[in-house]
Amino acid sequence: MKRLSPYLNFTLLIIVAIMMFNNNSIYAQYQNPVLHKDYSDPDAIRVGDTYIMTASSFNHTPGLPILTSKDLVNWTLKGYALKKLVPEDYFKTVRHGAGVWAPAIRFHKNSFYIFYPDPDFGIYMIKSKNYLGPWTEPLLILPGKGLIDPCPFWDDNGKAYLIHAYAGSRAGIKSILTIREMNIEGTKVGDEGRIVYDGHIIDPTIEGPKLYKRNNYYYIFAPAGGVGTGWQTILRSKNIFGPYERKVVLAQGKTDVNGPHQGAWVQTPQGKDWFLHFQDKDAYGRIVHLQPMIWKNDWPIIGNDDDGDGIGEPVNSFANKNIGFKNHIVENFDSVKSLEWQWQANAALEWSYINNNQLRLFAHSVVDSAKNKYNHPNLLMQKFPATSFEAVTKINVERMNNDEDAGLIIFGYDYFWIGIQKRNDTFYLVQVDCKNADKGSKEHVFNLGTPILKSVYLKLNVAENANASFSYSFDGKTFQSKGDNFKAKQGKWVGAKFGLFATGLKKTNDCGAVDFDFFEVNY
Repeated sequence: MKRLSPYLNFTLLIIVAIMMFNNNSIYAQYQNPVLHKDYSDPDAIRVGDTYIMTASSFNHTPGLPILTSKDLVNWTLKGYALKKLVPEDYFKTVRHGAGVWAPAIRFHKNSFYIFYPDPDFGIYMIKSKNYLGPWTEPLLILPGKGLIDPCPFWDDNGKAYLIHAYAGSRAGIKSILTIREMNIEGTKVGDEGRIVYDGHIIDPTIEGPKLYKRNNYYYIFAPAGGVGTGWQTILRSKNIFGPYERKVVLAQGKTDVNGPHQGAWVQTPQGKDWFLHFQDKDAYGRIVHLQPMIWKNDWPIIGNDDDGDGIGEPVNSFANKNIGFKNHIVENFDSVKSLEWQWQANAALEWSYINNNQLRLFAHSVVDSAKNKYNHPNLLMQKFPATSFEAVTKINVERMNNDEDAGLIIFGYDYFWIGIQKRNDTFYLVQVDCKNADKGSKEHVFNLGTPILKSVYLKLNVAENANASFSYSFDGKTFQSKGDNFKAKQGKWVGAKFGLFATGLKKTNDCGAVDFDFFEVNY
């Protein structure tokens, strides 16, 4: 047998090494969290070589974000599956923490399906031939208060099922999981269902169930123990209605990844298994982690299982060192707003207008008697993009009317903003805080003591632990700060948000407006 030359042997070794690296590139390259943004209750699938994710959006519109990735690590927001919440009139009012709770996305017979719950109305279904849409209008397939976290499942025997959990705040009971038969089209639930698991004793607040099948076992992936302190439970049975065996497969252990909470099992085209889940990080929201996953004795093990007890811990996440901003995003409002923007409720067409490379916000007074801005629907905001970041904008205020406010805001149970108030035909540059805004507290205004004629640059800086500050400039180069620093705070089921606004204190027959030249975010 002819021997290969040393050079050829070396070349083959390099080729094999490259192949091994490519097959394990996710292991080699990624760092948790893979999405440091508030994408609560993520669910994901793979279709071909593309991973598609959606998540809870609660009262914010547009809702049901659609994100895609080719490697489970780098995700891009592509759009939204839900333009407006239904019932539309009901959600013209801000309903903090209501609306779209944990959804499930599936691909069946060349169609994409999203099943999502509204805890006050029931379970809805929408579908599309393309994950970019258009999506059908929401169809209420299972009415009822407190029915949450649905997941459809099409079995290989031709039957279809729906699993869901319960919200104690509406249903009066929680910690149980129910499976119901449904028609193949996913448009109708056909029976009263069966309770397949009661977690009150060892899995309190079990929720977010995802139903899968492997090796003739039905698997229910479901977190228990609460968002901030819980664990991942797996249930399995040879019969879809049980009885189910139970095993904990992922817990915080000695790591700093609390929860870890609900998510999705996905498989690469090469057959490798991964698990996406969220971690509740207070003001930063529910950020997304990626865990390796293997199977042993027909049980999954998620994360690192160093002690071999079958209960994994989240893989290490490494805090990024502050070596300067890496992402520089400037929105010049040339035609449409970026996909990152969301309103607090169903939006009205007349709230905003883009023209001549400016975003115009009309200072609508849309709340008759508001002590603060907590329930204003026309706040235009984004999710926090990273642990540390800055945002800069330029606001033009010539068209403001008396008794109107506008500026740059950071929003949660407490909120803070810097911007302009017009009172008695005078423009005032102010920094404002409102602690416990959800309880109806009044705003506290600090006059920055600088007269404003036409425009001003406004900047927000967010540092580690959500410590933040505002500053302003008249030339866009030299910024100064006179107001107090503050700490961002989360909202109801969501992280803090930041963005732009223009509001009036009272209704008039023609409100004023402000124009924003750009919106720049660095992180």
